[in-house]
Amino acid sequence: MSVELVEVVRSGFRECVHRGSVVIIGAGGEPMFEVGEVHLPIYPRSANKPMQALTLLRHGFEPVDDAELAIATASHAGEPDHIALVQRLLDRFGFTEDDLGCPPDLPTDERARAAALHRQQQPRRVYMNCSGKHAAMLATCAINGWPVSGYLDSAHPLQQAVCATVAELTGEPETDLGIDGCGLPIIPVALVNLARSFALLATAEPGTPPRRVADAIRAHPRVISGTNGVDLLTMDAVPGLVCKIGADGVHAGALPDGTAFAYKIDDGAERARMPLTLAILHRMGVDWNDSLAALAAPPVLGGGARVGVIRAIPGVV
Repeated sequence: MSVELVEVVRSGFRECVHRGSVVIIGAGGEPMFEVGEVHLPIYPRSANKPMQALTLLRHGFEPVDDAELAIATASHAGEPDHIALVQRLLDRFGFTEDDLGCPPDLPTDERARAAALHRQQQPRRVYMNCSGKHAAMLATCAINGWPVSGYLDSAHPLQQAVCATVAELTGEPETDLGIDGCGLPIIPVALVNLARSFALLATAEPGTPPRRVADAIRAHPRVISGTNGVDLLTMDAVPGLVCKIGADGVHAGALPDGTAFAYKIDDGAERARMPLTLAILHRMGVDWNDSLAALAAPPVLGGGARVGVIRAIPGVV
């Protein structure tokens, strides 16, 4: 069963608790620490984007720079630089925003969202946080002569290639697929195998497609997340870390030596992310810098004053 990982304490009273599962693997791939259901499949959600981007590189996608590869792995916030990268991809391969298969949305970044609403803009496909991945998938279809129509279908050659890559990196057996929030197929993966996939990316030989994906994420953490994004804050504070969040409480990452982690918060609560991620990194021996100290135990407010804390439960992680 999953375990209690993060608690919300208000005025000395435990008000809420977030349950989940965590695994840390060593450089040799063996589990060093595990609590909860780390061997049962979960949907990685956007934590599978690095594996999807690897598939694109292996099938002829050639970004003009690392930022363009990063946007292909991104859960971006719809900020102007994010949209410019997505549009650049679409323009180079002769596509328009209407060709994207992801649903319309508004930016998740507060300022970008407010600006769009101020301009009285309706939700757009390019604003959706997966639009970079979809633009890169369209480009890969064009390069290979695959049909653009139906590229979200699990039987499409591109999605079959993605399934093969995920199976290779995770060792997961073939199973029924789900549908992710952006409309693409999603493959269930156990947390221990998700962590191992990130270790493979982080430790790959320089210049190889897996290492190119890892290096692009490391070089452009703001592109893959956004202002104040969890991945940006974490990678800025921990040199060499490559990590990626997924919706509904998933996070996975690896250090250059191949030590890696993955977790799933059962209720998907965003407020539990940073305290849990930082507690895990601490257990991995990472001394993150002072910029993250406040995020390791963010305050609970009452009347504008600090009256409590959100924290990883001492002694659990």
